[in-house]
Amino acid sequence: MEIGLIILLSYLLGSIPFGFLLTKIFLKKDIRKIGSGNIGATNALRTGNKLIGYSTLILDISKAVVPILFIKIQFPELLFISSLAVFLGHVFPIWLKFNGGKGVATYVGILFSINYILGFFFIATWFIVFFISKYSSVSSLLASLLIPIYHYFFISTENYYFFIILFILIFYTHKENIKRLKNNTELKTKIY
Repeated sequence: MEIGLIILLSYLLGSIPFGFLLTKIFLKKDIRKIGSGNIGATNALRTGNKLIGYSTLILDISKAVVPILFIKIQFPELLFISSLAVFLGHVFPIWLKFNGGKGVATYVGILFSINYILGFFFIATWFIVFFISKYSSVSSLLASLLIPIYHYFFISTENYYFFIILFILIFYTHKENIKRLKNNTELKTKIY
């Protein structure tokens, strides 16, 4: 029963669609009809309102950090299952017919909660790739690909498979971006 409740609560917290809620409340718009149609922080920036975009980013990170740190302290043996449930909640939220964000900001929150070094490594990689390419999608894909490799060689050979699973899920959520990159139609992102 305990594990089922933790999975459910982690999923529900992860499924809060902050990008959708903020644009609906403050801009009176449906973010799913803007830019890429995604509910995440990158598309929230495309609303033209930087405050909405960065607020979405912070809240999507926080909705992972809060439950995962609690689980890490109270039920450390359930850390990875709770993290996966939070991530799946963001990507497949029940409130939006299981059509959510791409999971990158929530993944950053997961990384910082599990091991802050992984969080900083992801962010550093993301920014380096972004300043070279100007594509948020390329930055997210490459940074999430390097996390399991970095974890395996520099942190621990245990649990690296968890990060491989999340990379596969992030790759899946970016399938349309990958098509656009191949067709040279992917939108570059302005973050400032």
